[in-house]
Amino acid sequence: MIFKQFEWRILIRIVFLFITLSAASFLLVKELYVYLLLVIPLIIYQVVDFYRFHKKAHDELNQFVESVHYRDFSRSFDVKHAPVEIQPLRQGFNEINTTFKVISKEKETQYQYLQKILELVDTGILSYEEETGKVVWMNESLKNMLQLPYLKTIHSLSKRDEVLYQQIISLKPGDGRIATAHLETSSFKILLSATAFQTEGKIYKLIAFQNVNEALDETESKAWQKLLSVLTHEIMNSVAPISSLAETLKHRLQQSVAVLSNEHGSVDDLELGIETIKRRSEGLLKFAETYRNLNKITTLNLKKVFVRDIFENLFQLMQPTLEQKNIEVETILKDPDLSLEADTNLLEQVLINLVVNAIEAVKEKQHPRIILSAYLNTNRKTVIRVSDNGNGMPAEIIEKIFIPFFSTKKSGSGIGLSLCKQIMMLHKGNIQVQSVEGEGTAFLLQF
Repeated sequence: MIFKQFEWRILIRIVFLFITLSAASFLLVKELYVYLLLVIPLIIYQVVDFYRFHKKAHDELNQFVESVHYRDFSRSFDVKHAPVEIQPLRQGFNEINTTFKVISKEKETQYQYLQKILELVDTGILSYEEETGKVVWMNESLKNMLQLPYLKTIHSLSKRDEVLYQQIISLKPGDGRIATAHLETSSFKILLSATAFQTEGKIYKLIAFQNVNEALDETESKAWQKLLSVLTHEIMNSVAPISSLAETLKHRLQQSVAVLSNEHGSVDDLELGIETIKRRSEGLLKFAETYRNLNKITTLNLKKVFVRDIFENLFQLMQPTLEQKNIEVETILKDPDLSLEADTNLLEQVLINLVVNAIEAVKEKQHPRIILSAYLNTNRKTVIRVSDNGNGMPAEIIEKIFIPFFSTKKSGSGIGLSLCKQIMMLHKGNIQVQSVEGEGTAFLLQF
């Protein structure tokens, strides 16, 4: 409506100028030069006035374009003190500026809203320009996940984790894959998903990082439980009759020994063979019964417990063994009121197992040392840490230590750490291991 008024003002000036020029032409044809001299000043005035009007409109338009160029939507054009013919134009510019201001504010609000959402999610987000590799944006979840405070280009990641870098670079938009992120002292599985978009002639790649370690651990644990359940069931059903039969045969042999000839020691050999079968059968039954314990723990008796009390009870329980082996124990607890929700009995079982493993790990050290510590991590989760200054473990062993049946000890059953992992999963937490060969090992319980 405002610009319609502006157009009418231009049209009126053109019509009047046309009428004046037509009159001048008529007077010129009729050779009425006296009247023509009176019309010519009017024509000059109309032309100059039209030029000034156009010049003012052009200047106003330049100022408006400049404000748009610099996104200065706060600029206001003075309508009240402007010439009458320019007032509609300035009013129109003010309305456009107001509209731009509203749109800009809405976009800024949406951007801030989206940023807050992306900062709150646990999924790591990374966006970078595909041609140059320049990182455009990464959220706090990714920084915490990869322990990277800043990443200028995606190529910088190769210095920290070459394997993960290659996985990201080779990932095509629309694809997803499981990769391993390697930190300084630990590693974990992540699900990578990629998409791409184009803006201003540049192609950008967006990568989502989702920590799937806990989900994979839970799936793996359930698979092991099912397998162990089937194995122990079949072993016990098959071996129990053998053990019973061996006991019966041994009893019958003892009853018949009086009438049997033992000239070449055949009866003794037979008795020894039956005894061996019985002993090994009972050992196999005991072995199967041990692994059934992995599936017996299904519920927790949760209650609030202070970490200081857990450490005190553990130290009292393990103190005789530690003093006997001359092992130094250090407890680090900066917050005496640090607490967690846990099943005390099961948690003590986990810690005892870890301390026993630590005692085994430092037995050949001149100055054996075990450290118990607890703290809140960056995600405000309680972490209990059991570390030692033993010989550490190679990477290939670290990947297997939580697998049932696997043990580095000659007399180990391979049940301890598997049971610890299951107990931590029941607590909706996890257990991680950090180890450096020649320096020591640390187990972290995160609740």
